[in-house]
Amino acid sequence: MTRHPLWWGVWLLLGLAALAVVAPWLAPYDPNASLDLIGLKSQPPSWAHPFGTDPYSRDVLSRVLYGTRISVSFALLAVSIVVVIGTAYGTAMAFAPPLVATLLRRTLDLLIAVPRLLVLLAVAGVTGPLAMPSLVLLTAGTGWYACARLVHDDLMALRTREFTIAARATGVPVVRLVSHHLLPHVTPTLMTLTTLAVAGTIGLEAGLSFLGLGIQPPTASWGNIIRDGAGLVPSQWWLTVFPSLAMLLPVLACNAVGDALRDRFASTHFGGSVPPAGSLPAPMRSPHVLRS
Repeated sequence: MTRHPLWWGVWLLLGLAALAVVAPWLAPYDPNASLDLIGLKSQPPSWAHPFGTDPYSRDVLSRVLYGTRISVSFALLAVSIVVVIGTAYGTAMAFAPPLVATLLRRTLDLLIAVPRLLVLLAVAGVTGPLAMPSLVLLTAGTGWYACARLVHDDLMALRTREFTIAARATGVPVVRLVSHHLLPHVTPTLMTLTTLAVAGTIGLEAGLSFLGLGIQPPTASWGNIIRDGAGLVPSQWWLTVFPSLAMLLPVLACNAVGDALRDRFASTHFGGSVPPAGSLPAPMRSPHVLRS
């Protein structure tokens, strides 16, 4: 596979991150300001308003730019928590005493069996729309299961390798063994999972906001901007098209980067069949791993 899908995705993600940072200076108008309730209501794209205006006479371009900050920040925060929880839980499953490990695995199986979207909708239905910090925690708290399973499978495969057996035989503590010798080899899996999870979380947040259960107006996010144009596509297409395109870009970029990373690191992935010792990367075959 060529390197182009990886690099165009990386550059696009960096560009969107920069756009989110400079949104307050780049947006031509206040995203929540009603500019003119009579003269600028639901105006199509023009030089003054390249993305048009909405039924509340707000500038859609400004709202999309600020929505980039909200939606991308939401996804990054939620996925960061997912990786931390999933890595800790997967490591505990791999190295806990047998009885505890079995209990942790059965608990994870039970959690995976419950549809994530159903949990999110049930909680939001009971509590009502949540503030962004609570919504981030809820999204992360229901999204770490796959990460835990992947980390557990990789660590269980690595436990059978010669360097792991030798390290434990020489008295290397489990905590040091995991943090210094095993988790670095799980990094390719985590990198791939992170990029794909960011794409999924952006879509999930947009869906919840579209349903009125996510980021609440007047705060702009891609999902609630699209919601403003729901049912108005024939007459006010710009309310749906522009935020949808903005949301599509990071999703495509994350999926491209994730697929490229998965293919690139396929030879060093240990979930499933373990490659022969001769095919292991140099750091794993090196005896220095036991002295680090």
